[in-house]
Amino acid sequence: MKNFTITTELSQVHLKEALNFIEEHYLLTQPDLFKNITKGFENGLYYLVFTVQNSKENWEVMVRLEAENLFMVEMEPVSFPVDLDIAEKMDLIEEELLIAVQLYEDSIRQATLYFAWVEGEQIIPEAPPNRRKRVSFRMFGSNMIMIYVIFFAVNIIFFLTLGIVMAIAAILAFQLAIVLLSDKLLLQTSDWKITSENPRVHILEYQLPLEDFLKFQEDFGKDMIIKMKDKIYQKSLAVGQEPTCELGEEVFAEYGFTCNADLRVSKVVDVYSIVKEAAGKFGVNMPRIALSNTMIANAAATGPSPNRGLVLITTGLLVQLEEDEILSVIGHEMGHLSGRDPLILFSIISLEFILRFTILFPVVVLSPLVYLIVALGVIFFIAKFFESRADLLSAMKIGQPKVLAEALRKIGYHRLHAERISPTRFPTWLNFDPHPPIYFRIDRLEKMKTPVNVKDPLLKSAIDVVQGFKHSLGLK
Repeated sequence: MKNFTITTELSQVHLKEALNFIEEHYLLTQPDLFKNITKGFENGLYYLVFTVQNSKENWEVMVRLEAENLFMVEMEPVSFPVDLDIAEKMDLIEEELLIAVQLYEDSIRQATLYFAWVEGEQIIPEAPPNRRKRVSFRMFGSNMIMIYVIFFAVNIIFFLTLGIVMAIAAILAFQLAIVLLSDKLLLQTSDWKITSENPRVHILEYQLPLEDFLKFQEDFGKDMIIKMKDKIYQKSLAVGQEPTCELGEEVFAEYGFTCNADLRVSKVVDVYSIVKEAAGKFGVNMPRIALSNTMIANAAATGPSPNRGLVLITTGLLVQLEEDEILSVIGHEMGHLSGRDPLILFSIISLEFILRFTILFPVVVLSPLVYLIVALGVIFFIAKFFESRADLLSAMKIGQPKVLAEALRKIGYHRLHAERISPTRFPTWLNFDPHPPIYFRIDRLEKMKTPVNVKDPLLKSAIDVVQGFKHSLGLK
């Protein structure tokens, strides 16, 4: 028997719809696997019951979901061979249900109004997630390896204006300057700064019916939303009060909008204290904190040294995660800072750049495109060692590997779903992405037993990454 709960941002009115979504988009799409589907209302709760049957491996599990303020799940094996690890199968069913709930929540987020403020900071509108911004954050997130690679585009300018030797020196100096100043650059391009004087982020959420959300978008542009936010601010934070959902609705009414929210949430996150706790566990100086007011859930870190670092967080991360999950994600970013990953990766990229125009130059001349693809592939694969080490360091220092795994599920469920249903996981290891596949990161964290003690985190992480890559090829 396996019992667990799935926490959710959903309102009571959406819980029944969520069960219908799971049935329609998850169960009915795989009729050979899911059988005996029933749903109903009993003892004040909506429920969904089904069995998972795998005829090839000859096992069957019964699953029951009940929806209250969260989802309560019971799983019980009906039959299975003695030599089968049925617990592993139930873990996979649990993850699929978590992904299904996240997918439904994502559809609800598309019709949710979000308003966020930091005391003493300018009033700006929230940026909704879109494909371009998701790609941008993947490029510039975490150790910012992509930003170093992109700067190779300036090579042509230097080579056209300088000689080969001077061009190489100028390019390396330019990239080093970017690395050394990366914390200052990222801080200047962020929306808000979190400080000990203004440590908290205030968030209001309104889950609206789709037609109300579309009407709000149609009636109010960016300038009007800023005026609304400023008025809420002046009536709350400016006079020492926290913004409330009721106050927000009063301001909406002043502008002629009636808010019929299915769920209203008022949330305050003390970001400074969370980052300070993580820095204390890692034994490094308090990094500066930047906040990007976008609903993409992500975090990043950069800086020339552990004691001169910067952590970037998005409001989307604060909305989707609980505080212990936020702490573990910040622990991952602290892992990058404490490991001096930005400087190490700069050194690796610089070494490749020098070799490209010296020892490896004959190979480059033969096939520049093939060389570039292979070189970038090797660099990104090595970068996966450092991303895995950051996960491991968070597990060691923060001490919550399973919490970090849960956070990764929530913020990376789209990729996780694609990786789980893919016929082969091999291509996910070859993407130009410094992060290993998310299924690998989650599985690795889930298997860690606390306290996590590893003598050489980088070596251990490199071995785990190579082993994970081999498994994707079907090798032991």
